[in-house]
Amino acid sequence: MNEAIPDKICEGLGFHKDYIEFSHLKNTNVHFGVNSSHSIGEHLKEFKSSKVLIVTDNGILNAGHLEPVIHSLKSCDISFEIYSSVKENPTTDDVNDCADFAKDKSIDLIIGLGGGSSLDTAKGVNFILTNGGAMHDYKGVGKATQEMLPFIAIPTTAGTGSECQSFAIISDSVTHEKMACGDLKAAAKLAILDPSLTASQPNHISAHTGIDAISHALETLVTNKRSKHSMQYSKLAFALLNRSFEKVIHEPKNIIARSDMLLGAAYAGTAIECSMLGAAHASANPLTAHFAIPHGAAVGLMLPHVIEYNSSIREIHDLYRSLSEKCLSDRIINFLNISNIPTKLSDYGIKNDHFMELANEAAIQWTGNFNPRVTDVTDFISLYESAL
Repeated sequence: MNEAIPDKICEGLGFHKDYIEFSHLKNTNVHFGVNSSHSIGEHLKEFKSSKVLIVTDNGILNAGHLEPVIHSLKSCDISFEIYSSVKENPTTDDVNDCADFAKDKSIDLIIGLGGGSSLDTAKGVNFILTNGGAMHDYKGVGKATQEMLPFIAIPTTAGTGSECQSFAIISDSVTHEKMACGDLKAAAKLAILDPSLTASQPNHISAHTGIDAISHALETLVTNKRSKHSMQYSKLAFALLNRSFEKVIHEPKNIIARSDMLLGAAYAGTAIECSMLGAAHASANPLTAHFAIPHGAAVGLMLPHVIEYNSSIREIHDLYRSLSEKCLSDRIINFLNISNIPTKLSDYGIKNDHFMELANEAAIQWTGNFNPRVTDVTDFISLYESAL
């Protein structure tokens, strides 16, 4: 049973308690609460762990978020090792580096503390430490043959929703392909949602991660894998994210808005687990790989154009309208504008002669397979042209 989800946050939104409490998330318990990360040691007692690997980055260390976690572990006599070299958009080389750090340290539990990159790196290293080989061996679903270490996810951004997913998204260091490596054994045993961890984020991080979460809610709603349950999580996620995104930008210390965003990202992550993503992510990934556009900014830029593209299907148009009577594309552009995120590819110096290479890479992205309207190279070129 998932615990401590505040019904009051979702009160009046019209969703069944089963969705509010993540009841369809079978492999992960979710614990929500301000400063809930400070009691991590108590939560770990049930795992009888003797040596924990904490996977994080230097920004988390500098923000002071690791200190209460360490204090809690020490108070419960739990030993730990800290890997703090996580990089944004982790690659196969990054996962190998973390695995080399941990392989001789008798690790029996992994904590991911940070944004989606920390959580994905933690999941990735779990594959390698327990099953051997390389990340390429786990591309796809269910490739791990051995049990994996218990994994605890503590997100510090309201973005990827990785804490509620069994997938690690790892980029090939050579080809830049984003590989989705999924296995139910890789899912977090416990996700600790502590909105206080997100309150110290710089505004641009809040904006990029928030846009990413919104894109997850909107893409999961309409994929060709969507289900009755995933659609409810998508709608619940969007309701929370839509009402609090602007508040978080203008009132970064507003803990109620931070709670909305963190829960919304987690609900959207739960939807991804069942529904996957679509063409906005497929078209955004090459932009990040070739032009170093932050992922949230890239997917936010492409999302309005994908919404318009998909809306030619009446059923999809109606699903979008079920979220808002107003134009969703305009809503996303407004979010980008108030966040000072560019809305055109030309703002990044991207030109028409880049489109063929970008479209060829977009067309082989795994997420594109789940878009409700078929997308090939020609379609992706058209999407990039509309975003120029």
